[in-house]
Amino acid sequence: MWLQVSLLCLSCLTLPGQSQGQDRASLRRSNDHAGLCHYTFTVASPEESACSGTGMKPEMDGVSSRLTVLEALVSRLIAGADAGPRASGEDGIQGAYSQVTRERNQLEQDKERLNGQVQELQRRLAELSQEAESLRQRPCQQTHSSGGPQRDNRPASDPALNLGNGAYQEMKAEVKEVLASVLIPEENHNFTGCGELQSVGDPVLHRKADSITGKYGVWLQDPEPQGAQYSNETVWRIDAVGKDVRQLFAYEDMDQLSQGFPMKVLVLPEPMESTGGTMYRGSLYYQRKRSRTLIRYDLTSESLASRRELPHAGFHGQHPYSWGGYTDIDLAADEQGLWAIYSTSKAKGAIVISQLDPESLEVRKSWETNIRKNTVANAFMVCGRLYTVASYTAANSTVNYVFDTATGAGRAVAVPFKNKYRYNSMVDYNHAQRKLFAWDNFHMVTYDIRLGRANNGRS
Repeated sequence: MWLQVSLLCLSCLTLPGQSQGQDRASLRRSNDHAGLCHYTFTVASPEESACSGTGMKPEMDGVSSRLTVLEALVSRLIAGADAGPRASGEDGIQGAYSQVTRERNQLEQDKERLNGQVQELQRRLAELSQEAESLRQRPCQQTHSSGGPQRDNRPASDPALNLGNGAYQEMKAEVKEVLASVLIPEENHNFTGCGELQSVGDPVLHRKADSITGKYGVWLQDPEPQGAQYSNETVWRIDAVGKDVRQLFAYEDMDQLSQGFPMKVLVLPEPMESTGGTMYRGSLYYQRKRSRTLIRYDLTSESLASRRELPHAGFHGQHPYSWGGYTDIDLAADEQGLWAIYSTSKAKGAIVISQLDPESLEVRKSWETNIRKNTVANAFMVCGRLYTVASYTAANSTVNYVFDTATGAGRAVAVPFKNKYRYNSMVDYNHAQRKLFAWDNFHMVTYDIRLGRANNGRS
């Protein structure tokens, strides 16, 4: 590049005299003793053939000054081309390296801090383990003033009450587990916790079904589970939409239900009709599809335990609830046993209540009410009383009727009841939890309820 620029500059400098001396110009090339190539460019003057004299000095001075300026410009251009990109690239690399170095130093500091915390936790764990082992090996000493039995009411001078002697005292307590529903207040010893329904709380959501088959269905917990395989924490679910409803999903507890992954799926021996099933004493009770046949499915053996027709009961749309869905036979369980809520042609659509034998499904006793089944949205049993829900779509509905099997009398009531998701297709009572389980438009919800004092006039 330097050779090309030099030759170009030389040609520019010789342009003024080219017309006069181009026929006498010559270019000579020779090698010196070091092997370098030298080029000599010669132009003879038309007036003189030698460089003696001073006539050419101004011209040579001009050429020399122009060469000096040109060399300076070329040097500046070369220096800028070589140094510019390299300097900017080096600055970028240096900045990135500095950032990486800072991040590495920060990570090392964090690592040292975490290591210190781990060591401190390990030290505390070792101390606690040693203390626990020391307490485990040290016996609990009984400090009695005599060999006789220890009294509950001891005087303050009893040495066993002297905590300053460093001895440990062994204390025992017996706890008996009882249901909150059977606690008796001191002010009313006749209260059994099975009074009339006073209020229904707001719905609490536990899970929303994720497919069209979950628009309505059945979900329950067994209030009185049998055997060790399942507990009262186990959640049972059936999606009731479909031509052949047979799948019974089992979840370990409410948390697993909310996550949506069942621990087991059971296949029912006969297809199920609608949302009238219930869970009681280790069995699922339900109505067989397109029939008045009742089925008891044993959960432990996973087999059909018993089946029986419900005499004269309407089925498959003859006497459903107001929302339809072939809800002709609705099974329920409460503190007093297993029930069937249905109607017959003889009752002309009025609700009939029958108490069933949980083993054989035989009808023990029946009651006919004075409220028509297709005028209410749902029904459930609590403490031997039938309660009906006025609407399945109204956001603010009511429990509008109660029938007491103990007295054989029914009457209108007005207990607020909320259908938060506007399509409540199943309501069932769990007497162990004092909750209503409901399936409201894909949503599985529960309601807390409150009961009043028991009526002493009940027979």
